[in-house]
Amino acid sequence: MYQTLVSLHLIAAVAWIGGMLFLSLVLAPLVKSRKAAPEFMALFRSAALRFRIVVWVAIAVLLTTGPLLLARRGMAVTSPASWSSLATLKISLVLLLLVVTALHDVVLGPQVSQASAIPPASRTTWQQWVVATARWLPRFSLLLSLAVIVVAVILARS
Repeated sequence: MYQTLVSLHLIAAVAWIGGMLFLSLVLAPLVKSRKAAPEFMALFRSAALRFRIVVWVAIAVLLTTGPLLLARRGMAVTSPASWSSLATLKISLVLLLLVVTALHDVVLGPQVSQASAIPPASRTTWQQWVVATARWLPRFSLLLSLAVIVVAVILARS
C-alpha cells in the first residue's frame, strides 16, 4: 500500500511539473519566436487548457495521497503541531502553489484571452495587469513546484 501511495504521489507530481516545464521551456518560447502568429497562439492556448485538466487531476491525487503519506510518518494533516519543520515548509509551499494555481486558472485564465484580443494601447489598467501577470505567474508556479520537490526529497531522506 505504501509503495502505491508513493508511486501515485510521484506520478501526479511528475505530470504537473513536467507539463509546466514543457509549456515554459518548449512551447512558450516556440510561440514567442513565431511572433505570436495566430495559429501558434491557438496551439498554446489549446495545450494550456488541456494541461489544466491534467493539473487539477494531479492536484486531486496529491491532496489524497499527501495526507495519507503524512500519516504514515506519524503526522496528522489536522494537527500541525505534529508536523516536523520540513513537513511544515513543504505543506506551506504546497498551499501557496495551490493558491497561485487557482489564481492563474480561475481568476486570470478566463480573462487573458479577452484581454489579449484587445490591442495593447486600448487595454484598461486591469487588462494590462492580467496579461502581464499571466506571463510571470506560471514561472513563479514552476519555481514553487521545484522548491516543493527539493523539500520533498530532503523530507524523504530525513
